[in-house]
Amino acid sequence: MTSKKNILGLLTLLFIGFQPLSQDSGYLTKDGTWCWFSDPRAIKVDDNIITGWVKADGSIEARRLNIENQAVDSSELYFMLERDDHDNPAFTTTGNGEVITLYTRHIRKDLFINRLTDPAGEFEFSKPEFIHPMDPKEIEKFPRPTMTYANPFRLENENNRIYCFGRWVGFKPNMIWSDDDGKTWTKSKVFITNYPYNANNRPYVKYYSDGKSRIHITFTDGHPRVEPTNSVYYAYYENGSFYNAKGESISTMDQIPFEPKDASIVYTSNPEQGRAWVADIGQDKKGKPVILYTRSPTEQNHEYWYARYTKDGWIDQKICDSGPWFPQTPDGRKEWEPHYFGGMTIHPDNANVVYLSRQIDGVFEIERWETKDMGKTWSTETITENSEFDNVRPYLPRGLKAKEDEVVLWMENQKYIHYTNYHTSIKYLIRK
Repeated sequence: MTSKKNILGLLTLLFIGFQPLSQDSGYLTKDGTWCWFSDPRAIKVDDNIITGWVKADGSIEARRLNIENQAVDSSELYFMLERDDHDNPAFTTTGNGEVITLYTRHIRKDLFINRLTDPAGEFEFSKPEFIHPMDPKEIEKFPRPTMTYANPFRLENENNRIYCFGRWVGFKPNMIWSDDDGKTWTKSKVFITNYPYNANNRPYVKYYSDGKSRIHITFTDGHPRVEPTNSVYYAYYENGSFYNAKGESISTMDQIPFEPKDASIVYTSNPEQGRAWVADIGQDKKGKPVILYTRSPTEQNHEYWYARYTKDGWIDQKICDSGPWFPQTPDGRKEWEPHYFGGMTIHPDNANVVYLSRQIDGVFEIERWETKDMGKTWSTETITENSEFDNVRPYLPRGLKAKEDEVVLWMENQKYIHYTNYHTSIKYLIRK
């Protein structure tokens, strides 16, 4: 018969085994929001995290968090630009060691850039400059000249050329590039579209770059609220051409745009399994893509999925159910964004690690999930619990290394009714 002493000892061991690791956490700001289609919304530069958001008055702000001592510095990028979470800034380093940030207004015609000369010195970005990337000839072919989102990436193997992607001309994925650290830019080119051209269709795209030669791209047919089915696709850019997952060329830069059907299909949407939306993309140690996306059999439950490409094709595993949308729908009104799921982010240097937000006891909480068998099974770790407010849209800064302390950022929603009606904070946790 087991003694009470032995039972107590066993319980003690179990308790110790589930103790969280050493952590530092806090607020980066109590006035900031972001979306998940302008990235990297945070990058690691030496011992600092540089990130940014949209404030309640529409101002665009950047902050620097020192990982060692949690010191925080702030710099205003644009005063009262627009109250809209689509406008959050995205960041990249340049070949000469500076940091640039790019951002837009939502469905307008504006693209802005600010520059930080010394990322480790005084934290003061330059005044915003206006970029004019729209090409009249491209507008003639795709007649809808609007701009939303900015996703900048630098490729060392292309002499530190900086590419920037967004939903611009034609309501379609566009790209521009700069060969002088962001001082001048090419005109934008549409690189994905369906034919015949439909000005109301808008693919949603996530990007990840290895920083050397390749930019991974995953995208959907369009918005899950609009498309009757919404599938997930994959392609990558390298050395002047686009390729499918098998490494087969689908288009050169001279031949773009390509159609979604030319890319690799990750998930074929259908009414039973639900419309998809993309959450994040990274790569494994072999440089193969790893994709996080949702399936929504109903608007009351968004399933989280984890897809990895191997020599045998795609391995596609369900992670968990996440619950319904997180916007706080006013009484008597139909939810405008029922596909706004809690959010997922993948570790940029360890594709086995995912941070996600799912509803637990009526509140969205952040958790860390890790797999060692390509997503078949997972171990989990609580990041937030028993929260008063929803915790959503987690993000792991690009540039984090697998052996370093993990830094995760996320939104805390005191109020989030709509992407123009919010009172949200940005929190952080350093997992040591």
